[in-house]
Amino acid sequence: MGSTLAERLVRDGHEVVGVDCFTDYYARAVKEQNLALLRSGPRFSLLEADLVTMDLATALGGVDVVFHQAAQAGVRASWGKTFETYVHSNVLATQRLLEAVKTAGTVRRFVYASSSSIYGDTRDLPMRETSLPQPYSPYGVTKLAAEHLTELYRNNFGVSAVSLRYFTVYGPRQRPDMGFHRFISRLLRKEALPIYGDGEQTRDFTFIDDIVDANVAAGTCPGVEGVYNVGGGSRVSLNHVLETLADVSGVSARIDRGPDQAGDVRHTYADTTRARDKLGYAPKIDLREGLTRMVAWARTAGI
Repeated sequence: MGSTLAERLVRDGHEVVGVDCFTDYYARAVKEQNLALLRSGPRFSLLEADLVTMDLATALGGVDVVFHQAAQAGVRASWGKTFETYVHSNVLATQRLLEAVKTAGTVRRFVYASSSSIYGDTRDLPMRETSLPQPYSPYGVTKLAAEHLTELYRNNFGVSAVSLRYFTVYGPRQRPDMGFHRFISRLLRKEALPIYGDGEQTRDFTFIDDIVDANVAAGTCPGVEGVYNVGGGSRVSLNHVLETLADVSGVSARIDRGPDQAGDVRHTYADTTRARDKLGYAPKIDLREGLTRMVAWARTAGI
């Protein structure tokens, strides 16, 4: 997500400073490959550092917009001993960054990447910004805590802040642990696809380019603050996704079904009325086109 957003900002003529501590959640080589285009140009620089320990005052010098995409991701990996990592990377890092933004006094907008995971396993659909948050995983708890921190600094100290609740982001360069990446890589190798549950769970899948559009709008639209859902407008079942993948790739899918996983919710569906009205947000890429683009990328990248 971060590298795709940074590429868009550079194309738009901005100078971008990226921060990454290169955790071992997945291979560094994958992240370096994502950064290759950015590193080849003069408008991007990278600081290899941890937001919890780095000198943020210096890093924020001359910065007018902060896009806070950094987090420890993954619902299923957030249980047990690893929870400490989630608190460090998702809660402490956000608090420290907000404190630095407040102190700097030069940042005109703070954009936080929140998650639909904050809603939990609700049956109140579509999910609205006013719906009661009920996280269903430790990951969701930390994302909601960071969102609350963002709102606290907005309301108490006047930090101009926006939280974007992403709904199941997919597209080229998706993390290797995420569903679509795993499905496509196994499909192209003609291996069985691991599916948890009956496949009738639904998600509001959102293509990466639409997420980037929402971020750019959140960082530039005057007078925009608070929380916004960012969904793709294509809530479909996982079984439908698998059928579409087989169709656009020309490869028949073999399914290896397993039990439901702790922390996985049954349905998500975003009400994006507020984002449409305030950010001018309108998703452009439907699921079939998005999956076609992702399969083409996977074939080129050899995943």
